[in-house]
Amino acid sequence: MYKSIIRPILFKFDPEEVHYLTFSMLKNFGFLTQLFFPNPIEDKRLEREVFGLKFKNPVGLAAGFDKNAVLFEELSDLGFGFVEIGTLTPKGQPGNDKKRLFRLKEDSAIINRMGFNNEGVDAAVERLKKNKNVLIGGNIGKNKVTPNEEAVNDYKICFEKLFPYVDYFVVNVSSPNTPNLRELQDKEPLTQLLGTLQKMNAKKPNSKPILLKIAPDLSDDQLLDIIDIVKETKIAGVIATNTTLSRENLISENQSETGGLSGKPLTKRSTEVIRFLSEKSGRAFPIIGVGGIHSAKDAIEKLDAGASLIQLYTGFIYEGPELINEINKELLKRASRLPR
Repeated sequence: MYKSIIRPILFKFDPEEVHYLTFSMLKNFGFLTQLFFPNPIEDKRLEREVFGLKFKNPVGLAAGFDKNAVLFEELSDLGFGFVEIGTLTPKGQPGNDKKRLFRLKEDSAIINRMGFNNEGVDAAVERLKKNKNVLIGGNIGKNKVTPNEEAVNDYKICFEKLFPYVDYFVVNVSSPNTPNLRELQDKEPLTQLLGTLQKMNAKKPNSKPILLKIAPDLSDDQLLDIIDIVKETKIAGVIATNTTLSRENLISENQSETGGLSGKPLTKRSTEVIRFLSEKSGRAFPIIGVGGIHSAKDAIEKLDAGASLIQLYTGFIYEGPELINEINKELLKRASRLPR
């Protein structure tokens, strides 16, 4: 129903306006989702324990969709095993000028240059205080006006304020839409940033997993550096990958828009990065796989490449909530074939 009726209507309008309209509808008329979408699959065989946390299923929602922690309960009700909010910054900021979100329909992709638009960490905290049982990841970044040499302070602020209300953290230094942010992926500043957060983490009565979200545009040498940094700082794992700056093999007319590209064109590269990290590290740390998952087959490929969990974003927009069940059904089929 989503792809045949709902999506064609939504895709007639500006994507950012539709995003907020959808949020409003789900928030105020969430009960209607039961009429349009299948009931989420719940099965003990789908449960996963990763970096000390128990996930009801391995299919999560990636950061960027529910930036301000407005809809995490409703999104969980659609079947997601976990919801990652953010990217959050210490102070609210409007992000980049509109228009900044573009559908590439012929490529089943999206280009965004949102620029960490969010209401600030304090607003999200107030909403998260009402959370009952949704497993939440907190994706954190720096404000646009904060210079890179002071960026660690922004991450520290977000870490401290979110700590009581999220189950794991994600350090985002890989968005292409905040000027110079990706420079923080270099080995020295990244090691310093993650090391600082880990020291804060160690002082807590119960530490929480810290993950690093990386770009798909890193070279093999840079990915080897990432493996070394994870080992040195002892963070919990990696999310692979964020959006890409590549525009290879696109056919949509608006492919030249600046920003990060997500969706089907990223499927192969994100899986390659997952496999590289998993194999070269000897599966030394968990990986959350994200990027171009539009089918159960795409999800299985990422899990087989070494991902412990997966996340949806653009695939969720193009394929609809049914995709969550499709993936979990395939996982249950595989589970039934395993020897007892």
